[in-house]
Amino acid sequence: MLKIEFTKGSDRDWIVATRDDGSVEKLSFPKKGLTVHDAVHFFVERDLSLHDAFWGKVEKGSNPEEIQVLAKAGGHASATRAEQPDDSIIELLQAERLVECFEADAWGQPADAESFLEIAKAACESALVPMPEMDAAKVEQIRENIAAFHADWIKAPAGYTSCLHWRR
Repeated sequence: MLKIEFTKGSDRDWIVATRDDGSVEKLSFPKKGLTVHDAVHFFVERDLSLHDAFWGKVEKGSNPEEIQVLAKAGGHASATRAEQPDDSIIELLQAERLVECFEADAWGQPADAESFLEIAKAACESALVPMPEMDAAKVEQIRENIAAFHADWIKAPAGYTSCLHWRR
């Protein structure tokens, strides 16, 4: 299990991730968007059972900087670097594309679930990875989990900590 604590700051937020063995990863990042990006990762990865994406890799001992290097070395597809990614980062890329879709969905007028699925499939294809198994009910479940986290986060004062537990 991985205990993940998101702490709200005034101009930046913090994450402390504590593994079962007591080792800790600490991150600090400027505010971006409505909800903490890595919290959106949590709900997408947990609800789609992407155990080898960002939080699964952190749980297994990787630090976030190592994960970025792994993604780049494994062939992270982008507009300037389109190549088939290494199998070790498929779930990582799937999660990142889907997190981007859920963030855009939360920031604007949400699409109906079927349209969302089409957009998400195109996002995964652009990263040269298959779309994880997901249906309209799963889209709504993830949306609800992100919205519940966001509702607490947005009204909370600086210093507020939300704790989530990652389990494979």
